Amino acid sequence: MTTLETGPDTRTSWMVCPSCAAMLYAKRYERAGRVCPDCDGHGMLTADQRIEALLDPGSARHIQPSATAVDPLGFTDSRPYPERHAEASRRTGLPDAIRCVRGTIGGAPLVLAVMDFRFLGGSLGAAVGEAVTGAAETALAARVPLVLVTASGGARMQEGILALMQMAKTSQALRELDDEGVLTISVITDPTYGGVAASYATSTDIIIAEPGARLGFAGPRVIQQTIGETLPAGFQTAEFLLEHGVVDMICHRSALRDRLARLLALAADSKRPVAFADDENPVRADATQLAPRDAWQSVRAARELARPTTLDYLAASFDEFVELHGDRLAADCPAMITALARLDGAPVVVIGTQKGHTATELAQRNYGMPTPAGYRKSARVLRLAAKLGIPVITLVDTAGAYPGVTAEEQGQAVAIAESLKLLAGLPVPVVTVVTGEGGSGGALALAVADRVIVCENAVYSVISPEGCASILWKDATAAPRAAAALRVDSTSLLELGVADGVLPEPPGGAHRDPAAAAAALRQALRHAVADLARLQAAQLLDRRHHRFRVFGLSTNDQEK
Repeated sequence: MTTLETGPDTRTSWMVCPSCAAMLYAKRYERAGRVCPDCDGHGMLTADQRIEALLDPGSARHIQPSATAVDPLGFTDSRPYPERHAEASRRTGLPDAIRCVRGTIGGAPLVLAVMDFRFLGGSLGAAVGEAVTGAAETALAARVPLVLVTASGGARMQEGILALMQMAKTSQALRELDDEGVLTISVITDPTYGGVAASYATSTDIIIAEPGARLGFAGPRVIQQTIGETLPAGFQTAEFLLEHGVVDMICHRSALRDRLARLLALAADSKRPVAFADDENPVRADATQLAPRDAWQSVRAARELARPTTLDYLAASFDEFVELHGDRLAADCPAMITALARLDGAPVVVIGTQKGHTATELAQRNYGMPTPAGYRKSARVLRLAAKLGIPVITLVDTAGAYPGVTAEEQGQAVAIAESLKLLAGLPVPVVTVVTGEGGSGGALALAVADRVIVCENAVYSVISPEGCASILWKDATAAPRAAAALRVDSTSLLELGVADGVLPEPPGGAHRDPAAAAAALRQALRHAVADLARLQAAQLLDRRHHRFRVFGLSTNDQEK
């Protein structure tokens, strides 16, 4: 912080913003958590300041890491490494570039490891690697989440190859948390580069970034000097990374504690028993009690733009939700929504396709047709559900997977195939609701489920009626005949055994009374999840296998 002096012994309360160079009232800047009121730039915090800002008052208990070699190489540049290390320790009051503690946020227990960039640029050496590993082992022993707050320029050069080994050491520790179902979260602060970025900062279940935080393996200066490449505006910033599928969310510092509290509470409740649903199940499972439906009218109703979308249902049918973004590879598909949510207080994962209600929304959401990045984002969150042992709910409303050139280049067929196989072996309850259109393999990629419910006016088909009519009738206007022949309507789907039940809609369709439709969906999901939660993983997988194994067999063979 730059200050101006007013006299020989006193400093003024003015400073220069590190981000925009505006003159700021220093006390106001500190009260705002070192966030500039003019540009919203997030300034650096010390490890102790972050711990104080995040943890419940009085809950911090320091974790003492094991001792490590101070100078394993006997390294000297212009000064001996031990001198640099000792100076950094005197200046920061830290033994090295990290502080690890146990504590609570909103009452939820966790282990918190916070890096401090002031200590030799937050570089990753043996002491930092040991501290992160020790924090992970403490989290594992206590079965509580591990939260990592990162700020680093990369591996510590003065410790050479032993610093590089810390990447493997810490990654191994996080893998053990994965194997034991312990939630991990990283909070990316500016800057996070090199060995830290390429190990524990980006291998957690959920990655949160502060606004403007930079993250990357190689920094802009290294890239420019090495290959002379011109970098795009905003390169490696949190906003760039969100668009390119690397981080789950951007969270303002003022909201970070609350966001962590919600995520930690969801993890803490992941083993909570699902409440038995004692109200009436609105789903109709007997096809003889349903009136025959006109297939083409069902198609038209399923495509009604005012029908509730996945985001509408998330807001109205669930207690709360936190949306997760990105496939961690290249993109965040806007046509696929993934979220951690609560249903009657119990944590669930919700995944669904997203269309929109207006022409603008439809274009932004790719008309509800997921790209390979969408299915890979879904797969990532499905694996998180399996790790935490919480049920999965998928909401399907798509004309199908996106069929464009870029999708083919990025392996659309492979992404769908991987989703089908993943769901087939997912060891947690899976409930699918076809809320609108269920278009071909793009829909099935979310519907390999233990329970498949179809909304009254929804449809589900191997191909669109128009596509079928064009191919077989050689006439797109024969779509109504094709729809009837394909038996795409909800009653037919129940008769065929593809659906386990039909969810009635308000008179005139879900779009006529979205609130009532959302209430009915919530009620149906409560019953389905509670019913499936009674089963062990082996029973779920056996029943799911049998469900799909018998499709297409004769009636007698299905009963064997």
